[in-house]
Order: sequence, then structure tokens, then C-alpha cells
Amino acid sequence: MEIGLIGLGRMGTGIAKSLLRSGHRLTVFNRTRARAESLQSDGANIAGSVAEACRSSVVLTMVADDAALEALVFGESGVLSSLRKDSIHVSLSTISVALSDRLSAEHAKAAQQFVAAPVFGRPEAAESAKLSVVAAGPSASVERCKPLFESMGPKLLVVGERPSMANVVKLCGNFLIATVLESLAESLTFARKSGVDPQMLLDFLTTTMFTAPVYKSYGELIVQGKHEPAGFALPLGLKDVRLVLQAAESAGVPMPIASVLRDRFITALARGNQDKDWSVIGRVAAEDAGLPSVRN
Repeated sequence: MEIGLIGLGRMGTGIAKSLLRSGHRLTVFNRTRARAESLQSDGANIAGSVAEACRSSVVLTMVADDAALEALVFGESGVLSSLRKDSIHVSLSTISVALSDRLSAEHAKAAQQFVAAPVFGRPEAAESAKLSVVAAGPSASVERCKPLFESMGPKLLVVGERPSMANVVKLCGNFLIATVLESLAESLTFARKSGVDPQMLLDFLTTTMFTAPVYKSYGELIVQGKHEPAGFALPLGLKDVRLVLQAAESAGVPMPIASVLRDRFITALARGNQDKDWSVIGRVAAEDAGLPSVRN
């Protein structure tokens, strides 16, 4: 397929490489042009503007948050004003349910299609086509985009025709990952201060009761104190927890653990961890217990 991709952070760059390896014809745009130019050797065409990247019938966006996506879509010569009728905007970002609903409505007014397709996985999974994609939107548009989703990874979940349903699933998943981080941080700190080898405990737990990859991968980061480079930066984790609380309040759903996580992440940021992976809350738990930080 001929597609555009806007947003070339670590995730967007990895996705671009996977799409190019699958044979898709890709035009990329990024505010920092050097990131786009780095993909030329992989076969990407470089767009000089958002409007140029929107000349394809499908454009993908992968940006950090609601504010970035709103500016990209609704700004002057943005996605909304640049896409042709019947073209599809696919948002791969983790955004609010409210913004997803707004994007769906505004694209419909412009006779365009909107599909929400947030992804699960870290940058290395994006580059190796091992992401899991959750998609929602008009069935014909989702079907049309399936070759793209299949190029990103082996798992695709289509949850419905209202795009924001996919964003709800993504927020639920990220909330659960955050609870795993906190529970690992507390448990491994308790073990360490009690004289139990945290690596031994982690190896035991992740080969018996907790065999899910999320426990193993994030547990290793906490035990080893390996929080740089950030696969998922701490401020983004706080952003997602806030989005969960916002959407849950709108739906009339109390989520007290999410409030605890928000405060933990704020504490971690207050201690200067803005550039660290969100697994750095393991370090915060150790510091609260009076233990020296484990640093890789």
C-alpha cells in the first residue's frame, strides 16, 4: 500500500522500518527532518510538510500525546484539512477517549474516515514487527488497513466500529502494566530489605506463578536498575494514568489504584527522573525504604 506516516520518535521509526520491510510505499514526515532522512536508506520518501504526507489515501500518526495530535490534525495545513475525501487517518498513539471521539466526529464531517489503532510494545518490538495492534473504526476502513497492521506485528484485535473503544482497551492495558510495575517495585524492595536476593525471587516468580512477559521484562529492569534509555518514558506513563482517571471519571468508574499510581509517578518525577523509563518507580520504592539505588 501507499501510505503516509507522521511522527518519527523511537516507536514511529520502528513502525516505519517494519512497514518498509513489508513492501509498503511509505512517505514520512517529522518536525525534525533528520529523523525522516535517516529512513531514506530503507526506502522511505521524505515529505516536506504534513500536507505532503497526507497525499496518500491512508495516513498514520504516531505522536506523544493529545496536545501533539490536536496540533497536527487541527492546525493550519494539518491532517484534517489536507486529507482527501474518503481517505483514512489512523492514529497509533495512546490518546484520550474524548479526543478519539472528537477526531471521529471531525473526520466524518470532512467525509474522511478515522481509525484508532494504538499499539502495545516497546521500540524494539516496533522495529522487529512484534507489536500488538488494537483497532476500532468503520469496518471497511479497518479491513482496508489490515495489511498495515499485520506488518506491525502478529496480533490484531478489532474491538468495534467506534474508534474510541480501541483507546479504552489501550488505556486498560497500560493501567495494568503500571500496576505490575508498582507491585514489582514494592515486592522486590521488600525482598531486598529482608535479605532475599531480588534476582532469585524474580527468577522463581516468573517461572512459576507469574510467567507473563511483562513481569519478566520489567522485573529485570527494576532488579538491574536499568532505566535508561527509556523504552517508555516516565512522563508518558503519568500521562496515561491521568487519561485512565479522566476516562473512568467520565464513565462513572472509581479506580483507586490509578490514583495511587498517579501519585507514585509524580513522586518519581519530583526526584528528577523525567528522562527515565517508567520502571524507575522501582528505584523510588527502594529509596522510600531507605535502600541505596541500584544503578546499571
